[in-house]
Amino acid sequence: MRTVDERTAKPSNVEWIGDVPRHWKVARTKYVARLESGHTPSRQRPEYWANCHVPWITLADVWQLRDRTQKYITETAETISELGLANSSARLLPKDTVILSRTASVGFSAIMGQAMATSQDFVNWVCGPKIVPDFLLYVFRAMRHEFDRLVRGSIHQTIYMPVVEKFMTPLPPMAEQRAIAAFLDRKTAQIDELIAKKQRLLDLLHERKSATISHAIAGRLRSDIPTKDSGSTVWGRIPAHWRMTELRHLTPDNRQIMYGIVLPGPDVDDGIPIVKGGNCEPGRLRLDCLSRTTREIESGYVRSRLKRGDIVYAIRGSIGQAEIVPPELEGANLTQDAARISPKSGVDGRWLLRAVRSHAFFLKLDAGATGATIRGINIRDLKRAAIAVPPSGEQ
Repeated sequence: MRTVDERTAKPSNVEWIGDVPRHWKVARTKYVARLESGHTPSRQRPEYWANCHVPWITLADVWQLRDRTQKYITETAETISELGLANSSARLLPKDTVILSRTASVGFSAIMGQAMATSQDFVNWVCGPKIVPDFLLYVFRAMRHEFDRLVRGSIHQTIYMPVVEKFMTPLPPMAEQRAIAAFLDRKTAQIDELIAKKQRLLDLLHERKSATISHAIAGRLRSDIPTKDSGSTVWGRIPAHWRMTELRHLTPDNRQIMYGIVLPGPDVDDGIPIVKGGNCEPGRLRLDCLSRTTREIESGYVRSRLKRGDIVYAIRGSIGQAEIVPPELEGANLTQDAARISPKSGVDGRWLLRAVRSHAFFLKLDAGATGATIRGINIRDLKRAAIAVPPSGEQ
């Protein structure tokens, strides 16, 4: 929990805690705070879901806790009825109960600002006379990396109840607990304010960067050159010597814009690397980030193979993300979530990457995107998307 003078310290015998002051104790958490699990009333009983007014914490509320700046939770996305509460294993827990998410979004904690119930996705501790709720909250926040070690499940990650029951906590005297919690309240508030200021600066810099790119791509860096109407509401006026054209006319006839493998199958260690929509961004278009498909499956999609200098563009999911194919991905392929854009001779690939990433290019495509859960754009719309094209020297 803190740096301790070795002369006044003792081992806690708990790896994540380390040494503690000699006058502190270390206890199993459930022995100093009553452990309670949550529950969901049966969805098959409509009467359990009528006249709902009991605050009920579920994973839909984790968004409030993700940045770990919020200490108390006072409002919930869902409520349950007293009848549902009475006919399930859920319990109405008192104000100041400490909660911890244990499934899917694991390790987010808070203190109940009023009496509430929780779903089974949370474990809850009603603090006894030996531990202060604010101190226990900070114990759980100090355990962040320990939770990463304790989760099980490759798809649906969970910390199981037998593991929760073995949680250990450092246990200073109550006065020290209150002093530590008060100190951390002050310090974390100061740090959070610094982070917020830095984030505001980053947001402004990102806006400036985006505006600079948009102005350059649309030819508006200089105000002393003649302009003309582009004929597009999103592109507006462009330099008079530029031309508007569809993206497909900037690619060679023998390497047209296309997506790749529809059913790539399971990942195989010695297969052909494949680029998915989520890989089409800086830092993600690397061999160690890509899945691989079998050579047999890939052999049916020779036409969509990649070459160095191609651009890959996400057309499903994170639509609009784009990146240039590096030399080590020569011969890799695509899935149906990404499209290949090959700049033809005379078209600068670096300029084209900026152009297809631009706000003006994205707006028209985004307007035609479909899909409720996973949004996507039609390859035909991508091919016919308009771009303001400067002469090659200006590119």
